[in-house]
Amino acid sequence: FGGALAYGVGHMNQTGGLSAWRWLFILEGIPSVLSSILVFFFLPDYPETASWLTDDEKKLVAQRLKGNASLGSSKAMTWADAKETLADWRLYAHYAIYFGISTPFSSLSLFTPSITAGLGYTSLRANLMTVPPYAAAYVVTIAVAWSADHFNARALHSAALALIGAAGFIASAVLPPTAYLPRYGCLIVAASGSFACIPPLLGWLSSNVYTTSAAGLAIALNISFGAPGQIVGVWIHKANEAKRGYPTGHWMNAGLLLFVAVGCVLLWVYYRRLNRAMRRE
Repeated sequence: FGGALAYGVGHMNQTGGLSAWRWLFILEGIPSVLSSILVFFFLPDYPETASWLTDDEKKLVAQRLKGNASLGSSKAMTWADAKETLADWRLYAHYAIYFGISTPFSSLSLFTPSITAGLGYTSLRANLMTVPPYAAAYVVTIAVAWSADHFNARALHSAALALIGAAGFIASAVLPPTAYLPRYGCLIVAASGSFACIPPLLGWLSSNVYTTSAAGLAIALNISFGAPGQIVGVWIHKANEAKRGYPTGHWMNAGLLLFVAVGCVLLWVYYRRLNRAMRRE
């Protein structure tokens, strides 16, 4: 909902002697600072340290989370643990997939106002028109995160949403630049698919490492591998293609989302076979 905030703050230029962009930094920073204080005091590190749970409830939660890398009783990481985690090829498959989703994610986060400006909206209005795509993506992301966890099908949810996002980008790339309304609808589809497949990917990774220390390292590496993808996302929407609707950016995002979908399915097949082999043993 940053677009709506940016639209409102855009009318605050020179209020209190500050430029509008300064007010944007202040108003968006205040909730983060305040929430960090609440998180520090009220968010427990592990179920075992949750003050509002009874001892029996703590034991029950710990038992339910066993094998999901979330227990306070886990030992500290050793060099042997780190080496084992770093040498696990499965995790690099997860990292590659996360790289693939990071480019569409970052490009939409940064360039949606530019894309909406290319749809006939100008100035502050372009910022305001980023709200529907983000709002739709928010609702879809919450629904997909719940569904993926409820049905324990994170890989397939991510693959399906990546395909939906890819379809939105492909349609945006092939539609005429003057087809403003259809391209705006495609932007909503692309944003919903791109954003919604990220939470299941993160949950899928953490559920396939078995100690707290390994999870910390694996998740940190996953985010780090996604950073280059975000750098790519900065450069794929070329300014000289604005009148053509940024086709290069749309095709690049579509290709990477197709890679994400294929990668999720292949890794899902591998995990199914691995689980079957483990059950036979």
